[in-house]
Amino acid sequence: MAELISPTAFADLFRTFERSAWRWEAQGEYHQADEVEPWQRWRDGVPVADDLAWLSGWLDDVQSATRAGRAFQRVRKLTDPLTEYLRWQMEVTPANVEAGEEIRLLPDRVARELGLPDHDFWIFDGGKVAVLQFGPEGLTGAEIVTEPATVAQYKSWRNLAWTAAVPFDDFVKT
Repeated sequence: MAELISPTAFADLFRTFERSAWRWEAQGEYHQADEVEPWQRWRDGVPVADDLAWLSGWLDDVQSATRAGRAFQRVRKLTDPLTEYLRWQMEVTPANVEAGEEIRLLPDRVARELGLPDHDFWIFDGGKVAVLQFGPEGLTGAEIVTEPATVAQYKSWRNLAWTAAVPFDDFVKT
């Protein structure tokens, strides 16, 4: 039986994981409350590099964790063409990478060929999966999965995505 947790309880997972946090990011757009204003400022022409205060808590947490030897990794599925949100995220991503997060990118076409899921999830320490739940206002919670066979399926998807995806820095050079 999977456990449903709140966004607050989900956020606590980032303070308690021991070795690794890995994300499959499958949506072309998110509606997180803390992103609404910075995304609009970007639309209004404010350069992302001048407007990262809203992301500083996450970047500090990533930097602290990676300095302590814990890994943050994600693969972001890219639509073709990119949604406006993903274009904005492509400009935000260098700050994540600089903080220590390993981010790779995977075209939607390849994700479909590999049979990757359309829902977002995190894998913590290789044994706990958080399947993210979203509503019109963004993240509403997560379903925590620890059943070994189901976790193995998610780890298989992780391995497929990670192997096929292109590191962010290599992607932007092409």
